[in-house]
Amino acid sequence: MTLFLGLGIAGVVLLALSLIFDGILEGLFGGVLDGLFDGLLSLPVIAGFVSMLGFGGAIVLGTTGVGTFAAVGAGVLAGLVAAWLTWKFSQALMRDQTNATPRDEDLVGSSGSVVTAIPADGYGEVLLRLGGHVLKLSAKSPAPVERGTEIWVEATLSTTSVSVRPVER
Repeated sequence: MTLFLGLGIAGVVLLALSLIFDGILEGLFGGVLDGLFDGLLSLPVIAGFVSMLGFGGAIVLGTTGVGTFAAVGAGVLAGLVAAWLTWKFSQALMRDQTNATPRDEDLVGSSGSVVTAIPADGYGEVLLRLGGHVLKLSAKSPAPVERGTEIWVEATLSTTSVSVRPVER
């Protein structure tokens, strides 16, 4: 029982260390193993296997009357399942892509509304919607624009300000 619990605890410790050292096994030997096993030799996968081997074996040994060999078999089976699930989850997380971060140039042509009135050749504030984000920026216009007016962005002046014009309908 002590050996199984020691393996389980070692697996949890290895999992904690994988937060810092993940990728080290794939990088060993000058990158020869890089991509060879497609992440099967990563520290989280090995840690999942070792911890479930230990804890699964301890549970079977402690709750049933079977011997050590059956407990090892059950632990290996539980470890293989945990390793496979860890590998599949890590592949899914690595494939997860996000949209590109909006840039200043992407603001040109976007629409929004004035939240603080813009005086002639002065600054006010506008709310813009871009890529699912709501942005509040300083805005400048050659003509005065009242609060609540719908606007178009003509140019980006800086990272926090734009030049706008009212939408004419």
